[in-house]
Amino acid sequence: MAELKMLAIDLGASSGRGIVGAFDGKKFYVRENHRFPNEPVNTCGSFCWDILRIFHEIKASISKCALSDDKDIKSIGIDTWGVDYSFIDAKGALMANPYHYRDARTEGIQPYAFKTVPFEDIYAVAGIQTMNFNTLYQLCADLRDRKYIIDNADKLLFVPDLLNYFLTGEKVTEYTIASTGSILDAKSRSLATDLIKRFGIRTDMFCDIVMPGNRLGKLTPQLLSEVGSISADVVNVASHDTASAVIAVPAKRGDDFVYISSGTWSLMGVECDEPVINDASRSYNLTNEGGAGGKIRFLKNIMGLWLEQESRRQWKREGLDISFDELTEMALAAKPFQCFINPNDDLFTPQGDMPSRIREFCKKTGQHVPESIGEVVRCIFESLVLCYRQTIESIESMTGKKYNSINIVGGGTKEAILCQYAADASNRVVYAGPVEATAIGNIAMQAISSGELGDIAQAREVIRNSFEIKVYEPNHSDAWDDAYARFIEICGKEYK
Repeated sequence: MAELKMLAIDLGASSGRGIVGAFDGKKFYVRENHRFPNEPVNTCGSFCWDILRIFHEIKASISKCALSDDKDIKSIGIDTWGVDYSFIDAKGALMANPYHYRDARTEGIQPYAFKTVPFEDIYAVAGIQTMNFNTLYQLCADLRDRKYIIDNADKLLFVPDLLNYFLTGEKVTEYTIASTGSILDAKSRSLATDLIKRFGIRTDMFCDIVMPGNRLGKLTPQLLSEVGSISADVVNVASHDTASAVIAVPAKRGDDFVYISSGTWSLMGVECDEPVINDASRSYNLTNEGGAGGKIRFLKNIMGLWLEQESRRQWKREGLDISFDELTEMALAAKPFQCFINPNDDLFTPQGDMPSRIREFCKKTGQHVPESIGEVVRCIFESLVLCYRQTIESIESMTGKKYNSINIVGGGTKEAILCQYAADASNRVVYAGPVEATAIGNIAMQAISSGELGDIAQAREVIRNSFEIKVYEPNHSDAWDDAYARFIEICGKEYK
């Protein structure tokens, strides 16, 4: 067969890139054609995404294809983080930059929202764990603080849907991205109209929901005049980055598997045919997000390498420019199991001085207070993997299945120490890779949409044969069990 070429636009919380993917009938090949920082902006007390700059960089990636041997790409797909959105007015114009999910406007918003609809009622419909930046709660903040925008908005578009609109002029909402925000009925996979109306939110703002693989359309003539001659279709991939990353888990057809999409966040879960919504899943704060192929991603959002990344930024602000490899060496030199944090504590959500907040948590909980850089990083790594262990045990109790291995995909696989600790803490084999899971899953969905691959199971077989997968065998010990018992005691009711 002729080689099929596709362009994946993969946008993360700190950077974005264009990845050209090729499929020769047997293997996928990927290479970066453009990389750029994704730098949110603080202005007048608001923390927002610089969406027009992001779109400029997407156009640059497409233009590089048009001016090279990649001008024959057949499709383009965009994936991003979840929950964030913006509004389009009746004339089709962008009304405001989308807020960043870490913006302070949603601090304390949940008690405010729960006065209108209790969390138990929200979870019973949406099946989404409570996090103050979920789309539903952001909309509650909009109703409270800037109702004038909602009153004058024609449509609400999530970030990848907004960027697809800029490319094609078409306004739709892709299922996996919509599923992140507590606005969908998890069982019907449709807009939770009755729930949304209870908050006084207009339902006519929401666009039609389409499934991954939908072929949205061509680039607009105006855009083509800027980027050059490209005849590619824009495809609605699994546009939530975790949903794309899960497509790239190199599991075999019919396997039950646990995955961790590891990066700024650690998204840990399993694939289910139907949502798991009950009192126990609510008490464990587990979530039901949409996946490709009609699946539900039953998972937990765990604060991931953000803890290390934001700590490193603080040390850099203090004049210490330390590489991630150096941080790992410092962590390995530190004494193990001295202190733990709850990675999901709201204390660690905002940007800023992360090491001080880690010390604050440890002091408040009566633990050893980590002073050195190595102690702080070791505390982060050990806390994360103990959280992984608790999460997999919670999922096993919910699904009635035993999972003997963990598949870690994404940029976090480059942290070998974290992968080994995950194996050690959970006493399970860890398979790590592919590194570029989100972009690969994006490309795989484009290949399925084109008809070159039959389904996700076939895509995973191709991925398994195309990319390196590292294996970490567990070196479990009683010390990890003792540390886990302390972690559960320290981190409170969320982990009991």
